Amino acid sequence: MANQKKQLLSVSFKTTFLLLLSLFKTIEGSSMEAEALLRWKQSLPQQAILDSWVDETSTQNSSVLNPCQWKGIICNNEGNVNEIDLAYTGLTGTLEKLNFSCFSSLIILDLKVNKLSGLIPSSIGVLSKLQYLDLSTNCFNSTIPLSLANLTQLLELDLSRNFITGSLDSRLFPDGFSNSNIGLKSLKNFLLQDTLLQGKVPEEIGNVKSLNLIAFDRSQFSGEIPQSIGNLSNLNVLRLNVNYFYGEIPKSIGDLRNLTDLRLFINDLSGEVPQNLGYVSSLTVVHFAQNFFHGNLPPEICKGGKLVNFSTAHNRFSGPIPSSLKNCTSLFRVLMQNNSLTGLLDRDFGVYPSLNYIDLGYNQLEGRLSPNWGDNKNLTLLRIDGNKISGEIPEEITKLKNLVELELSFNNLSGFIPKSIGNLSKLSVLGLSHNRFSGSLPTGIGSLSNLQSLELSKNMLSGSIPSEIADLSRLQYLSLRGNQFNGSIPYSIGILDSIQTRLDLSTNSLSGEIPSSLGNLKCLENLNLSHNNLSGSVPNSLGTMVSLVSIDLSYNNLEGPLPDEGIFSRANASAFSNNKGLCGNNIEGLPSCNDDHNESDDNGGTTQEKKLVTILILTLVGAVLICLVLYGTVTYVLCKKTEHISDWNTTLVKERTTTRFRDVWYFFNGKAVYSNIVEATKDFDDEYCIREGGSGKVYKAEMSGGAVFAVKKLYYSLDDDEMTGIENWNSFRKEARGLTEIRHGNIVRLLGFCCKKVHTFLVYDYIENRGSLAHILSNAKEAIELDWLNRIQAVKGTARALSFLHHNCKPPIIHQNLTSNNVLIDTKFEPRVSDFATATLFKVNPSNSTMVSGTSGYIAPELTYTTMATEKCDVYSFGVVALEVLVGKYTKDFILTLHSSSGNNIDLKDILDSRLPFPQMQKIINELSLIMNLAISCVQTNPQSRPTMYNVNRLLEMHAAVC
Repeated sequence: MANQKKQLLSVSFKTTFLLLLSLFKTIEGSSMEAEALLRWKQSLPQQAILDSWVDETSTQNSSVLNPCQWKGIICNNEGNVNEIDLAYTGLTGTLEKLNFSCFSSLIILDLKVNKLSGLIPSSIGVLSKLQYLDLSTNCFNSTIPLSLANLTQLLELDLSRNFITGSLDSRLFPDGFSNSNIGLKSLKNFLLQDTLLQGKVPEEIGNVKSLNLIAFDRSQFSGEIPQSIGNLSNLNVLRLNVNYFYGEIPKSIGDLRNLTDLRLFINDLSGEVPQNLGYVSSLTVVHFAQNFFHGNLPPEICKGGKLVNFSTAHNRFSGPIPSSLKNCTSLFRVLMQNNSLTGLLDRDFGVYPSLNYIDLGYNQLEGRLSPNWGDNKNLTLLRIDGNKISGEIPEEITKLKNLVELELSFNNLSGFIPKSIGNLSKLSVLGLSHNRFSGSLPTGIGSLSNLQSLELSKNMLSGSIPSEIADLSRLQYLSLRGNQFNGSIPYSIGILDSIQTRLDLSTNSLSGEIPSSLGNLKCLENLNLSHNNLSGSVPNSLGTMVSLVSIDLSYNNLEGPLPDEGIFSRANASAFSNNKGLCGNNIEGLPSCNDDHNESDDNGGTTQEKKLVTILILTLVGAVLICLVLYGTVTYVLCKKTEHISDWNTTLVKERTTTRFRDVWYFFNGKAVYSNIVEATKDFDDEYCIREGGSGKVYKAEMSGGAVFAVKKLYYSLDDDEMTGIENWNSFRKEARGLTEIRHGNIVRLLGFCCKKVHTFLVYDYIENRGSLAHILSNAKEAIELDWLNRIQAVKGTARALSFLHHNCKPPIIHQNLTSNNVLIDTKFEPRVSDFATATLFKVNPSNSTMVSGTSGYIAPELTYTTMATEKCDVYSFGVVALEVLVGKYTKDFILTLHSSSGNNIDLKDILDSRLPFPQMQKIINELSLIMNLAISCVQTNPQSRPTMYNVNRLLEMHAAVC
């Protein structure tokens, strides 16, 4: 009995002791967590969201810190912190001082949509119980810590929309053995969207059997899609779009029964798409667009009847429309344009109550436009252009009250345009060109009050242009070219003051005078009235159309003087040819209006008679004098070496031709001739040289009229053989005109160029500047003036310029010689990229080694074994320049080091220009870190591993906006 009492007392004592010990540990743990949070707070900038994080032990007569009532902190029943949720709070700072080892019970760490920056600490890997980690939409500049492989209970990992660099390490995932005790083996949702991650996705990802969602879109992954993804039987969403994946889609992906969302658009994928896609799963979203796929589309893609969004655009698909699409009533958005798909439009498509957008353009579809399309009541866009559709437009189409765009151009449609077309009150774009429509243009067209583009060219429409067309108050583009319209141009068309892109009434049978009201179209850029029967004079009001960049009045019966201003001061004579008797004082090739012997008829007549009388009189009065004049003229022509052209205000496009092209001049705005340039620089004397580069010297040319140019004289000139190597001079001239029309705040504007046997040079705007980036960095005093903010601005401006050349110019322009010598810094420290036209214009003879573009050290490695320059070559050069800005000098050894290592462990402090103090503001540090990471990505030896300049520019701009 006594023993039993002793045992009971012993058990009671032990229980009490354990409870007290547990309580003590809980209190101690809670206190440690609170202290860790307070230390972290002290390292952060002051911010209201953390005001509740205070030490209250002195005011509450307690020696224990309790964080459970603090903002964003949630504790479990034992009083330990198991959730830190500060999402959407605007939190700034870093995680560097947060001691994760104090949070042994933490399950959720949610810091998304803030302004946190710096590295993702490797110490985060000690949170062994963590199930949810969301650091998305911040400003972290970091690789993915390998220590995350310790988070074996993690269910969701989201690092999206950060500046995450490096690659996806295979050691983050289980090794595939059942007894593996490391790796993200419990992961369900894995999100790495909008990052700088590159390289292959490791096959080991297929060992994470629990994965439901993989979202790696809009990053820089490359290589083939891992075959092991077909092992992820629980996978519901696979988003790999906007990357650099290549090769074929693993066929095993078609066997994933739970897959509903498959997005692979904008990659370099090829081959055939698995034909079993849709057989075993109910797909809702499928995107294959903008790859290099070929073959047939999966026939049962909508077997499950749930497909909502489907895109196959811009591939090489052929064969029939998938049979399952006809009854796929769930469809909302369909893009299948630019393939070679076949089928009958009225047989292979059904009625789709939810359909909002469908583009079937540029395939090989036949059949008719079924009245059933009128039952798709929610349709806002219908494009079937570039096919072989025949028949008429059914009246039912005009019942689509929500239709915004109807594009049926380039088909075999015929009949009349429906009179009820005016019922489409929301219509913004109507394209019916290149068909066989006949009859008149319905007056109801004027009811389309939201119409912005009307394209009816190349049909057989007739009658007069209805005056109701003037009711289209939002119209920006109008083309009636190539029809049989007659009568006069409606005077009321001048009311369309919103019209901007084009007004084209050419190749019709229009008569009467050009209405002066057209001069009211101040925003119009292109006007074409050619090939009609217009008569009378050209109204002076057309000269006041300040936005006009092209005009064509040729092949009419116009006569009299042309206006002296506006487009008429720089247009080509061909724009006014084949008229009754036009003259102009500023257009080379047209007779002057002040000349007494103006032609009055292109075919002779009165003009020939006047010429004959003049010749007879001159012969009788001074035959000897004429001979002397002719002799002197011939002698002068044979002896002169250069041609002097005087009128400063007109445009010059001049090509002198004998059996070979001897010289070429092109200036887009104003006349500046060879002799003027030579005179202004004293035959390119070094006194006027302001800069010297690898391909030539730059001179400052101050013209007599006050204009100042920067003239780059190339070290080489083109001989006759090289000049004749340009096969299509019209194409060459068009390319030259395109270059002179480039306008961007970070690009030095090209005004013109000259190719002569003696000299070859380009003429640019002269920019008042502090010198080139290379010059400034080489000068200690000026380098200090170019502080970190100005250096960041220099990198961003250069990125904007290259992104514009690559992605906004058609075709893209590759600089091919971007160096720090070709980045000028103006007086406001804004960068201006120069010399962008040299490689583009003078690529005449690739066999000539003197014309290889690029400067040693800035040339991409691949150009050592290929002469084909791509945009990625410019990306490499940009990376070198960006590193030069950070380091303060060109560092070949540093770049070679990057090529031989991953570059993931470089500390910003170790590379920054020591002439400047290390920045104190976290925002500047973050931006410099981003530039460093981007530059490292840009100088990768593999071109496919480099980002595009569009992405570089986007990330720099996004960082500035968010961080």
